[in-house]
Amino acid sequence: MLFSSITFLYFFLPCAVLFYFMVPQKGRNFILFVMSLLFYAWGEPVYVLLMLMQIVISFVLVLLMDRFREERAGRAFYMLSVLLPFAALFYFKYFHFFMENLFGIRIKTAALPIGISFYTFQIASYCIDVWHGRVKRQENFITYAAYVTLFPQLVAGPIVRYSEIEQTLVKGMDSSELYGSLEQGIVRFAAGLGKKVLIANVIGEFAAEVLALEQRGIALSWAYAIAVSLQIYFDFSGYSDMAIGLGNIFGFHFPENFRYPFISKSISEFWRRWHITLGAWFRDYVYIPLGGNRVRMIRWIFNIFAVWFLTGLWHGAGWNFILWGLMFAVLLVMEKGCSRLSAGADISFPRYIAGFFRHLYVAAVIIISFLIFQNDTLTGAFADIQALAGCGSRIGHAAVKPEMDAYLLRNRIGILCIGLIGSTPVPLWLWQRAQERLNGIRFGAAAVRLLRVLFTAVLLLLCTAYLIDGSFNPFLYFRF
Repeated sequence: MLFSSITFLYFFLPCAVLFYFMVPQKGRNFILFVMSLLFYAWGEPVYVLLMLMQIVISFVLVLLMDRFREERAGRAFYMLSVLLPFAALFYFKYFHFFMENLFGIRIKTAALPIGISFYTFQIASYCIDVWHGRVKRQENFITYAAYVTLFPQLVAGPIVRYSEIEQTLVKGMDSSELYGSLEQGIVRFAAGLGKKVLIANVIGEFAAEVLALEQRGIALSWAYAIAVSLQIYFDFSGYSDMAIGLGNIFGFHFPENFRYPFISKSISEFWRRWHITLGAWFRDYVYIPLGGNRVRMIRWIFNIFAVWFLTGLWHGAGWNFILWGLMFAVLLVMEKGCSRLSAGADISFPRYIAGFFRHLYVAAVIIISFLIFQNDTLTGAFADIQALAGCGSRIGHAAVKPEMDAYLLRNRIGILCIGLIGSTPVPLWLWQRAQERLNGIRFGAAAVRLLRVLFTAVLLLLCTAYLIDGSFNPFLYFRF
């Protein structure tokens, strides 16, 4: 079930909210657990059993781990609690890839359970944190199951750690924060829904139109590359905003997952702004345990490549994802080396010139990386990259019809401009300036609230109209 669907918006979500607030505080985790199972079973009726099995096994293993902590058996239970979820992830997501590429054996692949990459990381982080004493073991099975299955972020993140929502799970929502949390959650959900339905879907339609052409011109190739990057960003960040908004509605405070990554001036900064919870997970559970940057240079380079190989592989069992991850590893190592060299050199440029070229460099890397990310094959990715330079199989000057390119660009240039502006802090800055102006006049606070309500209502109406009338409503990160 998609958040951006009529079924979810006007049937499932109202029922979940109604049942959640109807019951006493002690029963709300049970309602969340049941509604989360229904949400998952809507699209994965078989694999809900796999998820339940993993919850039961990890709960029991952590119990045994905690009980036998001072003995060898405790460490064995700990290792099993971490490895078993990854064993399931490996079988469903990577087994066929490694069998084919290492041994040349093609096997029938099982369907990938939705969200398995996300809830595997949540189970593993809980087990690791309990073992190291960062969190206290949850003794109530329903509370633990509600944490793993929490439907707002079950199938596509953000990756939430137990410590981040423990207080709400155990003690519940503070009644004094109820109204503010509901209001904030609804507005955030509507904004995310708008990003997904009104921007990502429309840009995705343009990308599909270009992809359907056998060949295209250089201008359309660049427009397509920009559209792919914007679609991925608005699709995933919109879904993350919806998840964070839903969390607020139920009293949870999920971590931010995106902070305007396209304004970055370096690849390091980009990954501090893009898919923040995934980067933080690999940092805390892989990079730092390997030694981080407090090791010799050669070991640090190995740590970087190990983390980014796994980051690429996490996104999918394909050479394009591995290349995508390793490309960022190379760039991060190069950036670090260049920063060390420039630190001792007497080189000075005007700040605005240096900033411009840094933005240009990051933009080029993002565009190329997402062409690799989006394609199912490396051949297709290289063809799209070559098309940016006006060569390759995507460019066939005899077959390209300039009028078709101009027609597509003319029809979609508006949504591309909206996407480019919307991917920056400009809209939020304008709203904050308007809010400051209004708060300075009589009845200004009431006007701000009214505008917020109208904005939310209009967004929901427009998204509903689009969902009823349109049929293009994919979600790219469901495949992870």
